[in-house]
Amino acid sequence: MKDCIFCKIVNKKVPSSQVYEDDMVIAFMDVQPVNAGHILIVPKKHAKLINDLDDNTVAHLAVISKKLNGAIRSSGLKVEAINHFMADGEVAGQEVAHVHLHVFPRFKNDGFGLKFPDKYSKLPPRSDLEKAAKKIKAAL
Repeated sequence: MKDCIFCKIVNKKVPSSQVYEDDMVIAFMDVQPVNAGHILIVPKKHAKLINDLDDNTVAHLAVISKKLNGAIRSSGLKVEAINHFMADGEVAGQEVAHVHLHVFPRFKNDGFGLKFPDKYSKLPPRSDLEKAAKKIKAAL
């Protein structure tokens, strides 16, 4: 995709503060970090959604995120925990239409968090869970 900022980074047409690269992925510092050490892992092959990627690439994203998790923890940066976060689609919060996995350090009172809706604390009936599970199983 010629207008994709991540494709431009992969193709070295736009600078990035790279921390990792291999034949499948590139990882670089997020220019709008939640906290210092916020990394994006991007597959080199353009894909808008995770289901557009092959299984090997998806698995590789997980392996590299684990490796970078360890590197962040050993880096000396402030870190008490780490989030691995992927927004898969615009409504989920995906701002760049190219699959990317955020890996970023967290610490108490860092100001970041996910907001759950009020209904979150009200558990649905088991029958609703079973209906949803049945639909998902059928789609597999």
